[in-house]
Amino acid sequence: MKVAVAGCCHGALDKMYETLELLQRRHNVRPDLLLCCGDFQAVRNEADLRCMAVPAKYRHMQTFYRYYSGEKKAPVLTVFIGGNHEASNHLQELPYGGWVAPNIYYLGYAGVVRFRGVRIGGISGIFKSHDYRKGHFECPPYNQQTIRSAYHVRNIEVFKLKQLKRPVDIFMSHDWPRSIYHYGNKKQLLKMKSFFRQEVESNTLGSPAASELLQHLKPSYWFSAHLHVKFAAFMQHETNSKEELPKATKFLALDKCLPHRDFLQQIIDVEHDPNAGNSLEYDAEWIAVLKATNSLVNVTQSSWNMPEKNGLHAKWDYSVTEEAIKEVLEELNHDLKIPCNFTLTAACYDPSKPQKNMEPVHTINPQTTEFCAQFGLTDINDRIQQAKEEGSGRGECEEEEEEEMDSTGSAEEPSEYNTGNSGLSSFNPDEIMLDEEGGDEDLSTCSVDPSPDHPPEFSTSFSDIRIMPDSMAVSSDDAMDSNNEELEKSGGSKQVEEKSSTERSLKRIGCDENGNSGVKKIKRRNQAIYAAEDEDKTD
Repeated sequence: MKVAVAGCCHGALDKMYETLELLQRRHNVRPDLLLCCGDFQAVRNEADLRCMAVPAKYRHMQTFYRYYSGEKKAPVLTVFIGGNHEASNHLQELPYGGWVAPNIYYLGYAGVVRFRGVRIGGISGIFKSHDYRKGHFECPPYNQQTIRSAYHVRNIEVFKLKQLKRPVDIFMSHDWPRSIYHYGNKKQLLKMKSFFRQEVESNTLGSPAASELLQHLKPSYWFSAHLHVKFAAFMQHETNSKEELPKATKFLALDKCLPHRDFLQQIIDVEHDPNAGNSLEYDAEWIAVLKATNSLVNVTQSSWNMPEKNGLHAKWDYSVTEEAIKEVLEELNHDLKIPCNFTLTAACYDPSKPQKNMEPVHTINPQTTEFCAQFGLTDINDRIQQAKEEGSGRGECEEEEEEEMDSTGSAEEPSEYNTGNSGLSSFNPDEIMLDEEGGDEDLSTCSVDPSPDHPPEFSTSFSDIRIMPDSMAVSSDDAMDSNNEELEKSGGSKQVEEKSSTERSLKRIGCDENGNSGVKKIKRRNQAIYAAEDEDKTD
């Protein structure tokens, strides 16, 4: 089976599918499945644009709405995860996954499905330690805080995925697993992206949560995007016992997904079950895990840790038995086919009648309602609505209730991961820092540009510090001299200061959320790697 893998497509679906059709004409290669590793941007209308965490000038309607309306249909089954530049209100309707358009399937906050016997998993969003232990409490209309936290990975999703015992063939994450760069051509990576050096050498580039999943799941393939650079790695996993067969993961990070000259190299041959059908299917073990962990669902802003074997929890192992998996199969009469129950839940963009003042609303999607009813699961959005109606305060999504937070994410308990104030310590010449009090201040209120003709370029945000697993330890040869590190930090700061003095919207973050310098708060930022203008033209 041929599987095409794409990076951040930023809503440019027409161009992505046209590229695949071009490959078929020129090389006689037609993929059976397309995977997209985030920043998909399933934008249906102007209200969805308001829910995307980018400045107004980068809000473009692009072409997804044509697939949502039925004007066009994806020529190949497409499965994607969310990134950090999404119509979060749309994806939030499908926390357990679902169809965003005919033949285009979203995996949800985290999910596992099967296609032709190939097991495909993924986790949406990016890692930020200050939101990691919270529940999914956000809902539209978002405020300046929740429009970002809505796409931050939560510990409950990682916990669910860690209950899986059966092998996973393919896994997707938006941000890279931390430390994976030590298993590929690191010199070439730093040659292409020299501003990654400090993060690579200090092992702070990437997601510690994704790294944890990589260690546990050990999939055959792992695909990521986010950093807008192509990078391959091969990781040999340590075995837990002499009886366990050695496992290895082929990692591939994808560049941004616009017409690629090398898209042909992003099509892989994957062994599949020739007797399996051509329909996307539920994964029985994953459904059983969702049922087993349903009591852990949290829709509040309170920070909490997942159950673990530390003497504080009566139960910490939520992995499922073969009997539980069998029960799922019996519930479905052994028919795992995911129903094609796509439903329009919002008005579709009409180029002839633009509605720039359209406001987002919190919607409960019938697909989610049906899924939860079938498997006895909590409808997260329904629970959030109940919390709002009850006025509990914990699940409130009102715009004026913006909570101040520190870098640990909790006053009661320490975070699972070590935290630091610097997510990106070195200066990135390809990056635009977006100041919330400047160019990024009107994320939910400014006007939108529905033009589909000029694709925006986004993405990247770096995680906080975490100690690597033993098998990912960095050798002494990889360690960076501390003097050089300090020089690079000071040099980077100087460059940013010079840049910020001449360009108001491009500046290093050095203020609190109220624009005051010197206050020890973590400023929310949107660190984005933008391709040079001439690169867009050549692509």
